[in-house]
Amino acid sequence: MLVEVTSKEDIKAFLKFPVGLYKEDKNWVRPLDKDIEEVFDQKKNKFFRHGEATRWILKNDSGKVVGRVAAFINRKSMKENNSQGQQLVVGGMGFFESIEDKEIANTLFETAANWLKERDCNTMEGPINFGERDTWWGLLVDGFDRQPNYRMPYTKPYYIGFFEEYGFQLYFKQLTFGRPVWGVKLNPKYEEKAARIARDPKYQMKYLDLKQLDKFTEDFRTIYNKAWVKHAGVGEMSSAQAQAVMKQIKPLMDPKVMYFAYYGDDPIGFFLILPELNEVLNHIHGKLNAYGIVLFLYYKLFKRFTKIVGRGFGIVPEHQGKGVEGAIVNFSAEVVHKQIKRNYKEFEMNWIGDFNKPMVKLCSDIGSVVKTHHTYRKMLDESLVFERCPDIH
Repeated sequence: MLVEVTSKEDIKAFLKFPVGLYKEDKNWVRPLDKDIEEVFDQKKNKFFRHGEATRWILKNDSGKVVGRVAAFINRKSMKENNSQGQQLVVGGMGFFESIEDKEIANTLFETAANWLKERDCNTMEGPINFGERDTWWGLLVDGFDRQPNYRMPYTKPYYIGFFEEYGFQLYFKQLTFGRPVWGVKLNPKYEEKAARIARDPKYQMKYLDLKQLDKFTEDFRTIYNKAWVKHAGVGEMSSAQAQAVMKQIKPLMDPKVMYFAYYGDDPIGFFLILPELNEVLNHIHGKLNAYGIVLFLYYKLFKRFTKIVGRGFGIVPEHQGKGVEGAIVNFSAEVVHKQIKRNYKEFEMNWIGDFNKPMVKLCSDIGSVVKTHHTYRKMLDESLVFERCPDIH
């Protein structure tokens, strides 16, 4: 029986289903219930201003939940043209979970597809999120031996067959690069680039000062809007949005792993790194209650985090290719090794799309691929030509 999630009981079932599904998997980390619920809360998710979303649970004959899925549309960015001049109207599906049963999986896929067709979509992208690309985006296809990063999917290996046999095709790969913090040297060319940049006194590398958080927040917004808005699916960030981002991550910040580059007084680059929150969430079972808050404070105050994650990297176009990328990476490594007395042992970058050739090249020099996710597309109108996501050079 298919049930659209509307009641408190349905919501609880939607949230709890993965708990039983992954109970034998030591690497799965239960997301915070409130984080998932905010996706479907019209008062908290700004994407409802120009879109809609719904979700379902699937029960067997005895009333036990055996699967779940969500579907959503973003009217602001759902239309695009392929190289053949065909217009694609793209809807999304995500939060897919299922027992190992192909028929159940197909029922869930069909449910999402039919809902999207009713809203004139001819293409279904998934598994994705009704929100920004840096959260719950993609299907894990490699890296099952590692814990997921905060608000990124960790999914069952058998889901790969479900998606591809249903007709989903690879739209782009999401590559997560990682490396040990200690014992592995950076490529020497970064030291060379840093030395070259250092010879120009106009270039400066700084880490974030909490006393000037408003200034750094606006610098972050300036760099972001110049460096990222050209990317498909990325909109310009307002001052209010930038402040909301910084407010959200401020409790987790270690200022000395939040880096900015300047040319004179102009902000030109950032490399934002955060301690990995899933190290705490792994112990609190989806509820940020008093125990969870105390545990988080313990990890932060007593330097118990062992993993850091690069959550954002950007260089404004006019300074790309001049060595700023290498200089800011080298500066970050120097600060971590020489100034920070922490227990950090592992570093990972938040995922990079394989279409982003410059960032893939940069990250390949920093570390190696430790996880891979896939973003798929299914052509609901079979007369449409499927194409991979265009490359950025």
